[in-house]
Amino acid sequence: MAARIRVRGLVQGVGFRPFVHRIATELGLNGDVSNDAEGVLIRLAGEAPAIARLVAALQRDAPPLARVTAIEQSPMARPPDRAGFHILASGGGHPTAGVAPDAMLCDACRAEIDDPAQRRHRHAFASCTQCGPRFSIVEAIPYDRRNTTMRGFPMCAACRAEYQDPADRRFHAQPIACPACGPRLRLSDPAGRAVAADDPIAAAAAVLRAGGIVGLKGLGGYHLACDAANEAAVATLRRRKRRPTKPFALMAPDLACIAQHGALDTTEAALLQSAAAPIVLLRRAGVPSAAASLAPSLAPGQARRGWMLPTTPLHHLLLRAFGGPLVMTSGNRSGEPQAIDDAEATETLGPFVDLFVMHDRPIARRLDDSVACVTRGETRLLRRARGYAPAPMKLPPGFADAPPVLAVGGDLKAAICLTRDGEALLSHHLGDLEVALTYQAFEQAIDDCTMLFAHRPVRLACDLHPAYHATAWAQQMAARRGLPLTHVQHHHAHVAAVMAEHQWPRDGDTVLGIVLDGSGFGTDGTVWGGEILLCRYATFTRLAHLRPVALPGGARAVVEPWRNLLAQLDAAFGPRDTDAWLARLPCGAAIAGKPLDLLRQAVAHGVNAPRASSCGRLFDAVAAATGVAPDRLSFEAEAAMALETLAAAAGSQPPYPFTVSADAPREIDPAPMWACLLDDLIREVPPAIVAARFHAGIADVFCRLAAELAASCGAHTVALGGGCFQNQILAANCEDALRAAGLAVLVPAAVPANDGGLALGQAVVAAASAG
Repeated sequence: MAARIRVRGLVQGVGFRPFVHRIATELGLNGDVSNDAEGVLIRLAGEAPAIARLVAALQRDAPPLARVTAIEQSPMARPPDRAGFHILASGGGHPTAGVAPDAMLCDACRAEIDDPAQRRHRHAFASCTQCGPRFSIVEAIPYDRRNTTMRGFPMCAACRAEYQDPADRRFHAQPIACPACGPRLRLSDPAGRAVAADDPIAAAAAVLRAGGIVGLKGLGGYHLACDAANEAAVATLRRRKRRPTKPFALMAPDLACIAQHGALDTTEAALLQSAAAPIVLLRRAGVPSAAASLAPSLAPGQARRGWMLPTTPLHHLLLRAFGGPLVMTSGNRSGEPQAIDDAEATETLGPFVDLFVMHDRPIARRLDDSVACVTRGETRLLRRARGYAPAPMKLPPGFADAPPVLAVGGDLKAAICLTRDGEALLSHHLGDLEVALTYQAFEQAIDDCTMLFAHRPVRLACDLHPAYHATAWAQQMAARRGLPLTHVQHHHAHVAAVMAEHQWPRDGDTVLGIVLDGSGFGTDGTVWGGEILLCRYATFTRLAHLRPVALPGGARAVVEPWRNLLAQLDAAFGPRDTDAWLARLPCGAAIAGKPLDLLRQAVAHGVNAPRASSCGRLFDAVAAATGVAPDRLSFEAEAAMALETLAAAAGSQPPYPFTVSADAPREIDPAPMWACLLDDLIREVPPAIVAARFHAGIADVFCRLAAELAASCGAHTVALGGGCFQNQILAANCEDALRAAGLAVLVPAAVPANDGGLALGQAVVAAASAG
């Protein structure tokens, strides 16, 4: 018989054609295999049982980096007209095939560059079909060398032979390279002038050992590196980068080194060594003497540090030459995206570094390092970027025929999402759209993704907030192209994203959502942030929320926790009693010198003091009360992270009380919590116990109320969403309480709980609303 087999998904640039060639040859089949714009096309002639075995193997035994989403088989009128099985050159056409994410250096390539007998010994750009750059170098589809930033490096004869040999692991590996044909390293000083060195890696390691800062060109942008054990070097990097307290990511030469400094289980170890190779947040532990050797200011006030393994041959060679862990943080000015161009790096990072390690392979697009943690044995992404994007996700049942949607997400932790052919393509993390360079990256991401995936949206989706940059872009584009635009409420999008990740059917039962975050624009024009919603994809009802409290100073309340403490106490007790409390509290002296009367007048007259039901700002207020919040935050969630670290030291504690109103929507009042919390502080109860009781109280009141509301409205499943659920204590407490109440719980895992997942939620809400 003769058959035509179409394989869809992430099947290009991952060794799929040689895999098919090997299986077909073993089964004695004739035919050919090729890449085209839709994926992989296989034409076969042979016995029916052999063809059936090949089809089964396509899904069961596919290469590790492949992701098969569909296999379609149809008969052919004429079989291929030559004997044997052949690999054909790629075809063109309308591109719909996916692009594989960048992948960590594989074991085979690592062994090769470490072996003096191999021709790629110490080659900083070794890769094969199972590792190396993909999304960071591709510029068009199909994924062939001519469509990547490798096209400027003609293959030498030896590489060409490997590239053309179906039995070689570099068969049609588009980034294939060696010392003879490039790319090549070069050193430069902070001003961009060339620095001569026989061995660039050894020279960079010497600068690091001397306490210097090195700018290193990675896969998706520059890193800034320094000796993680040298407090003076870390302090210098903080001073130069103007990053006083935000934790630095760390890179270790191997897993054994990480185990000396952090506690990791088998799941965390596997995640560190996975093809995605994210930064993994690990508890501080390990060998006491080794752990103590790290610089104290790497992650001040945090119980966990972010660790990763070398992702590229360049990182591997540098870590081996240095011989210990390095700070490996994004190469950018504070708040800006990573530098990817050499001239850009010289201009923006020159003041930070003592030496640059550059190379001549262009980077097609910025890709930050992904960040993940493991909670109860499950990987949860906090930032989805290198290694994960742009892998597609299957849309839930009922969305197969949904129209193509472009959703643009929010302004913080921005990401976009495209839907087509029953799949969602959630982009890499972009950053804060308030920053001009990030907004440019946002526009480039839209252009990139629509081009790479030939996406032609028939509907746009955006946040409800009228002042978001992403919303403004969507409104302008909808007007320009005459496309319908769906405005999606922020917290509804959070719940919908979790539902979509867990394949909740389009016509499934309602889901109760607990959404806790910093802020989101509500349908009533106020700021929401501590919500219980009853959701379907197309609709939602607000059932309960935290009591709205003023944000004195508006945006300044987001970065100055003491303002939230003042507003919370005034709302709970009134100004006179608040002053009496403050006079007795350890934190009161720090607040006493602030312009309290002026702020209270502004709140009373509604001047720059919007009311918000924000759980994030409640966390900030409690952090200020317990003394772990700085006067002004230097990075987002700094106070809440410090409060979580404090609570972790106390273990399980009884919850603080909250009251709940009887009227709908139900209002959760923290006033009783404040009375108990302040009394504990005055009685000198350890702040760690206070922090733990607050965490327990938030989980207790929201989950008890959710169980009551679920029973009254017939819901059996609760979805948890919003940035506050990156707090592992809060997430675990809520999961336990809800399951104890007999409810099923959906938690964000592959899609970030924070605003990095908003675009997915917007996309499915818009698709469901389209009818």
